[in-house]
Amino acid sequence: MLNDAEFEDRSRATLDTIEQALEAHAPDIDYETEDEILTLEFPDGSRIIINKQRPLRQIWLAARAGGFHYDYDAASGTWLRGGGGELIADLETFASSQLRKPVRLR
Repeated sequence: MLNDAEFEDRSRATLDTIEQALEAHAPDIDYETEDEILTLEFPDGSRIIINKQRPLRQIWLAARAGGFHYDYDAASGTWLRGGGGELIADLETFASSQLRKPVRLR
């Protein structure tokens, strides 16, 4: 399990990476970060919310598809949810569904 400093470093880097990918590859999706909550807004008014959960050392994602919790997997260097699914891959899937066209963030 990550210690507090590791969690802060990895979660902040992940949110920064998502923002940079949105800027470069998803111009149809507006986004803003406020109080470490990243909100993606789609042309139809729907949203995806991504935020850090410090006490649990998780990243949470809420989309039309539901709410998902991701733990950092040191072996793969990615954020994974129980039952399978990686944060960036899931985000691409959920954003593609809400935008109604493919979204690639990698």
